[in-house]
Amino acid sequence: MRLSKTDIYAFKVLGYLGTQPLERFVGSEELGQATGVPHTYLMRILAALVGHHLVVSKKGQGGGYALPRPPQEINLRDVIRAVDGPIAPLACVSLNWPKACLEEKRCHARSTVWLKVRDAVLQSLGQVSVADLAADFQQGVDYSECLDHLLPSSELLTRRTKTPRQ
Repeated sequence: MRLSKTDIYAFKVLGYLGTQPLERFVGSEELGQATGVPHTYLMRILAALVGHHLVVSKKGQGGGYALPRPPQEINLRDVIRAVDGPIAPLACVSLNWPKACLEEKRCHARSTVWLKVRDAVLQSLGQVSVADLAADFQQGVDYSECLDHLLPSSELLTRRTKTPRQ
């Protein structure tokens, strides 16, 4: 599993919302200012989170966005699924977006590696909540540094083909 810029931005937004009282709706302008998430990303992330019932929205005067339940009840597994889709490394081991494979029954790698990777990642992400993101936000950790550490697949391929530095 590899994190995306969208994941990091979603963590920032949810971290901020997690610091707010549940009944307080926060406008998109305030969310953008508090988190530094660009408006276009912010609106896309909020739409995905609302669509997956991880955030609620209210229109009109006093409207905005809020968490629908306490932050400790919303885990990162559900957040990543909402903004990025499947967490499983392959469709043949995906719980929510499965795709059968002709080699499934005799594939040793599937049973010894990919199912275990999927389960370990899902378990770990399920143990981290928006309350943890809110605690980071309150301490001034905003995950901006993470954006400089994302690993795009194209960069990984070019690094492998370069000769080692001496």
